[in-house]
Formats: sequence, C-alpha cells, structure tokens
Amino acid sequence: MPEVRSDVESEVRRVHRWKWLARGCFMALGAVLAAVALEIFLVPNNIIDGGITGIAIILSHFTHMRLGLFLFALNLPFLLVGYQQIGRTFAVSTFFSITVLSFTASLLVPVPGLTDDPLLAAVFGGIILGAGVGLIIRAGGSSDGTEVIAILVNRSSPWSIGQIVMFINVFILGSAGFVFGWNQAMYSLIAYFIAFKTIDIVTTGFEETKSIWVISDRYQEIAEAMLHRLGRGVTLLHGEGAFTGDNKKVLFTVITRLEEAKLKSLVEDIDPDAFLAIAPIAEVRGGRFKKRNIH
Repeated sequence: MPEVRSDVESEVRRVHRWKWLARGCFMALGAVLAAVALEIFLVPNNIIDGGITGIAIILSHFTHMRLGLFLFALNLPFLLVGYQQIGRTFAVSTFFSITVLSFTASLLVPVPGLTDDPLLAAVFGGIILGAGVGLIIRAGGSSDGTEVIAILVNRSSPWSIGQIVMFINVFILGSAGFVFGWNQAMYSLIAYFIAFKTIDIVTTGFEETKSIWVISDRYQEIAEAMLHRLGRGVTLLHGEGAFTGDNKKVLFTVITRLEEAKLKSLVEDIDPDAFLAIAPIAEVRGGRFKKRNIH
C-alpha cells in the first residue's frame, strides 16, 4: 500500500509540474506578443495602452528611456502589494509575465515599426496586444498592476473591478491627448477597444457558451426536442412556485452562441408561453457538454 500511495503522489506531482510548465509557456508567449504589439505597432506611432502600460509609454516618451524599464519598475510595487493582499500564485504568475514583457520590449527597441499608418497600427497592435494579454489572463496571470489596484479598491468601495479599471484607463488614455495630440488619443481608444474585445475572445473562446433554463408544462416534449433536434443533453430539475406552491419541472442545458436562435425557435414552437432564461457562461468543463452527433 505505501508503494501504491507513493506512485499516486508521484503521478500527481508530475501532472502538477506539467500544468505549471504549460501555464508558464502560455504566459511567456502572451508577454512576447504584448511586447511586439507595443514596440512594433503602438509606441512608434505614439499610441498608448491603458493602465500602468500607458503611464510607462508616456514616461518613456518624455525621458527617452526604454519602455521595458518603466514597465518593470512601475509594476513592481503593485506586485509586492498583490503578494501580500491577494495571494502568492497570482503575484508570482504576474511577476513572471511582466518580467518577460519588460525584457522582450527592451530587446525590440532597435526594431523599426512595421507601419507608420496610425490606423493600421491601432488595429493590428490592438489585436496582437489583446491576444497576448488574453493568453496571460487565461493562464492565471496579469500583465498590468492596474488589476491589483482595482481588486484592492473593490474591497472597500461599491464599484466593481471592471468599473475601477475602466475609470483608470479612461483617465490615462485621455491624458494621451495632452501628450501626443488628440488624434493619437482617439487612435489609442481604438486600439484599447480592439484589445479589450480580443482579450474577451481569447479568454472565453469563439464559441461563447450559454446556460439555458426552461420552465414549461410541456417540459417532456421540449427535453426530447433538445436531445434529438439540438443534440444537447438536458438535466431535469424539480422546482416549486413560490406564489402558487405548484410543482414545476425545470430544464437546464448548456449551448453555444450559434445554437441560441435554434433553441429559441424550438421552445417557442412547442410552448409559446414557456419561461425561457438565457445567461452567458465564462467556462464549461467536464460532463457531457461536447455535442453528440445527430443521426
């Protein structure tokens, strides 16, 4: 028995190491992409990003010092605070991402910008930056100390983390107008918006998943239609109306965004009076979510 337990523990440690290695590779790749977006597209065209990165770009412009130096120096205090207040895993992951980002950005300084068209720079720089940051976030890290500020402020304020980050970024992006001119500030907003949407795609995937809740007296017919016409598994839950006290059957399933219209039509055809609730899901794991073939 001790030998079996030892083998199991060894296997668990091996899997754990591989997971950390995979996370490290994703974070490193994301940091390299973010550095390419900054040094090859955005910075040469005086387009800034939000957060600490935007402040670093402005300081680099005024001092003519390397962007990578400011990226590391400005984020370091927030990493120390994050280590104490948020957790070691997040802080270590973020430290690794920012170190790779700063180092790569410094290496890319001699490389000339790929385009001098600010619109092209904003679009492609935003896409590449969003892809890089999205990979970092998906691996459990961060590339900017702004998130640490938002998490700490959120604990003692009524504002959400997203609202705090948005307020900080609007202030920083707006300041680009006074430094680089208002045309560049507007290009910066374009790049930020594109990066934001790209991050969303990378972290949630192209096929956004949604949870579906259906309450209907014709639940059996709807469940069979979901199974055979949509190809999705269905879970039957037992509920009770709070006002009437009547027993209710609740259908629950998970679909992709592309299947939403088909499911709405399916439910409406069977029971136009059915209660239907749809909500986005950030991630789905396990179970039998993978769609089965319909014959």
